[in-house]
Amino acid sequence: MTELTHPLATVPRDELVARAEADHLRPRFHFVSPAGWLNDPNGVSQWNGVYHLFYQYNPEGAFHHRIQWGHATSTDLVTWTDQPIALEPSAGADADGCWSGVLVNDGGTPTLVYSGRLDERELPCVAVGSADLMTWTKIPENPVIAAPPAGVDITAYRDHCVWREGTTWRQLVGSGIRGRGGTAFLYESSDLRSWTYVGPLFIGDASQGDPADTDWTGTMWECVDLFRAGEGALGSAPLASVEAGEDPDVLVFSAWDDGETRHPLYWTGRYSGDTFEPAALHRLDYGGRFFYAPQSFEDESGRRIMFGWMQEGRSDAAMVEAGWSGVMSLPRVTTLADDGTLEFAPVPEVEKLRRNHVSVPGKVLVGGGTPVDTGVSGNQLDLELDVQLAPGAVLRLGILGSGDGAEETVIELSRSLEDKSILRLDRTRSSLDADVDVEDKSGPVPMPDGRVRLRVLVDRSAVEIFANGKPLTARVYPTLGGERVTLTAAEGNVSLLGFDAWTMADSWGGPRPLFP
Repeated sequence: MTELTHPLATVPRDELVARAEADHLRPRFHFVSPAGWLNDPNGVSQWNGVYHLFYQYNPEGAFHHRIQWGHATSTDLVTWTDQPIALEPSAGADADGCWSGVLVNDGGTPTLVYSGRLDERELPCVAVGSADLMTWTKIPENPVIAAPPAGVDITAYRDHCVWREGTTWRQLVGSGIRGRGGTAFLYESSDLRSWTYVGPLFIGDASQGDPADTDWTGTMWECVDLFRAGEGALGSAPLASVEAGEDPDVLVFSAWDDGETRHPLYWTGRYSGDTFEPAALHRLDYGGRFFYAPQSFEDESGRRIMFGWMQEGRSDAAMVEAGWSGVMSLPRVTTLADDGTLEFAPVPEVEKLRRNHVSVPGKVLVGGGTPVDTGVSGNQLDLELDVQLAPGAVLRLGILGSGDGAEETVIELSRSLEDKSILRLDRTRSSLDADVDVEDKSGPVPMPDGRVRLRVLVDRSAVEIFANGKPLTARVYPTLGGERVTLTAAEGNVSLLGFDAWTMADSWGGPRPLFP
């Protein structure tokens, strides 16, 4: 991950926790660190029935510095228990930080592969865990790869994807080749300790497209993740089979450029032998950098579950003052759509937190009408809408609205006369704070016959939106404490076929220690 250090000094630990607990913008049912800084999800997994979430963590303050691995466990993906720090910097290859990585099962032994940081460079390291994953021992061979590939002018080199093929381990390390584009370097090993360089799995082309575009592939790929979408093992079918309708392989990466975290993307195609042959490039989340560095795993029931880092959209000084930074997305189930792209939905377990159900009667909203107060209110909400838009219609769902109308965050669905359908998040009036990010976020949504199933999860400053399986994740920072929810047909007619709403309970109870 790119380093975002901050010059402000740390505050006493008890004060840091108190600041974080007191911040009205801090989410209550998304995972957040006890206080301080959180970024990438790491080592996400299920081990002997228990879900494990490791994450990049600085418990000394709400800024990126001397990164450790925080650790939390859950049996339901909803309520989490803080565990002791899994990894922290020590003399040697990770003296300046334990950066992003993964958890693998090495013949029954839990093993972490991660990026150690020393003297402004990152190299792969390994740590071996106890049976309960609570104690970790770094191996003396670290770093297990002594340097990036020789003779290659790289932009950066870090983050890992590791899997097993028969008796051989394979590993991808995210990187970029200067003057060409992002890449993932492929290695193989028999023991996770001695690695042989194979070559670049696939090299992107940073010269293609405008760097301002939401699908520009960047000059470096962070947090690469390779998996088969659907049934079958990696590399089990040729590329032609993807075009014939068989399940594709998916290469996820976060586009990075000169220290700037851009957006997550994924290629569909076929991994075969030592290469990945791409078929198509897709945006992973229309919120861009607000769902960054995603990592996925297959749980014991066969679901592919993904977490992402919902980074902040407020100033460094505001984060430090608040005592915390960074939110983990809700875990989402990743499935394959009929058109060969990925679809996403929050794991069903999230529904355990629902309280106080409200059902809004169906009706036809007439274009140009005034906003309809739904009778739903709150800043911790789960909303499910079933709507049908006539050609040319625009539906606006307002959330976190203040009574005087000065603040409101607007989720917009539009269906053009040419049947092009767009999901948009309008944050221009989401906050009276002039320093927060209000950049427009939008993307296309499949809308057969104008029908959309819309799911919106609001958790104070965290918003996750799913429209027919396409996600848009973002952060908002309302200052007035508004909780109003409204509906408007801005243009054309919209049939409201169903609208169910719930308030969401907190998933944490009481203060949490920085160091469990």
